[in-house]
Amino acid sequence: MKYLHTMVRVTDIDASLRFYRDALGLEELSRKDYPQGRYTLVFLAAPGDHNAQVELTHNWDPERYGGGRNFGHLAYSVADVYATCARLAEHGVTILRPPRDGRMAFVRSPDNISIELLQHGAALPAAEPWKSMPNTGSW
Repeated sequence: MKYLHTMVRVTDIDASLRFYRDALGLEELSRKDYPQGRYTLVFLAAPGDHNAQVELTHNWDPERYGGGRNFGHLAYSVADVYATCARLAEHGVTILRPPRDGRMAFVRSPDNISIELLQHGAALPAAEPWKSMPNTGSW
């Protein structure tokens, strides 16, 4: 058995790509439109690790997706949690759980999917402005 991907339904493909690709830094591996089914699939992965992919599914006809708690979050190991959070903030992403401990942070995608960012290796030393930042929402 081999893990392939996690599928996330998105309501606005452009906003989702600005988040996952431009802000979070995932690479777009493929994109395919299916006019007969009226949907688009975009596959993304972390640079250098194409084995764990995220599939963004965009249905062309508007739908409302319930925000059930049965889906927890996506998690990514990052080289520098502070630099990653700074880049996300520069893209207008709210850091819901700042990396006060130098180890972990949480953000949300435009479709309210929780994304956990974990420092690769040992936690970084606590540093400002992160160590004094309060949580800004639930993750």
